[in-house]
Amino acid sequence: MDVIVILGQLINTTLVFATALIFASLGGIFSEKSGVTNLGLEGLMIFGAFAAGVGAYYAEQAGMNGFAAACVGVLAAIVLGVIVSLIHAVASITFKADQVISGIVINFLAAGSTLYLVKLLFDGAGDTDRIQGFSKLNIPYLSDIPFIGDVVFKEYPTTYLAIIAVFVSYYVMYRTPFGLRLRSVGEHPSAADTVGIKVNRLRYIGVMLSGALAGIGGATITLTTTNMFSHNTISGQGYIAIAAMIFGKWNPIGAFGAAVFFGFSQAIRNYVQLFEWSQSIPQEIIFMLPYILTIIVLVAAVGRSSAPHALGQPYDPGKR
Repeated sequence: MDVIVILGQLINTTLVFATALIFASLGGIFSEKSGVTNLGLEGLMIFGAFAAGVGAYYAEQAGMNGFAAACVGVLAAIVLGVIVSLIHAVASITFKADQVISGIVINFLAAGSTLYLVKLLFDGAGDTDRIQGFSKLNIPYLSDIPFIGDVVFKEYPTTYLAIIAVFVSYYVMYRTPFGLRLRSVGEHPSAADTVGIKVNRLRYIGVMLSGALAGIGGATITLTTTNMFSHNTISGQGYIAIAAMIFGKWNPIGAFGAAVFFGFSQAIRNYVQLFEWSQSIPQEIIFMLPYILTIIVLVAAVGRSSAPHALGQPYDPGKR
């Protein structure tokens, strides 16, 4: 019975960890399907986590309950994520700067500026005050089902939102005119321009969507797992989300599966420590597990993934 309980908790925790990766990898897909490389997902998640923590804190101070304040935190994460993503968009689309360098700059900017702002807002402290965040939802009747109820139907609202976002993203990407145009500017921008599609406008939209989704991804960690923001709230999840996007072949459904796998690797890191035999393993090795699995998966995926044809290539209308 103990094994069943641990298994249920492991699956439940896997979904919690996977939630942030799902949002961020979906954001990466929208950006890269439009032809703009986005290595700044880590920084966008940091900004989202920061905005969620600060926004929810001040909303609670204004008298809002925990759920309403957390919703304010999510909205703040979306807004800041979009604003910061515009820096990447302007640099890489308008000024045709190197997209890889621009994304890395976003990561460095996030790491330094958010820590500075937290110290400024919270009297020199390295993290925000604790917030209530989201609580897990118990879906009536379904949550009473043995094992399945505890595993699937007692989750944070952000987890359900992430799953919905996967199917919405897939539908938008492959079943709507907007999705067709977005993919066309990432594959053959000159051909898309010839038929009247505004290449740079769509690329801006793709990058802004990536900022919004990655911001939500960062917010979910602050609002469900840590209930505060600090300099290490986001510690590599953005890079893992990039790996999930690549392993999922830039497809929302594939990215979802990869994100769940990486979420499992993060969850099992916690549960391994419950067994006595793990005491002989250095803690550093256990904490390295998600990143080791990420490297292994990426190596296995080499040659099997096909990126958008024009990914990373600035578009110049004068050179068709």
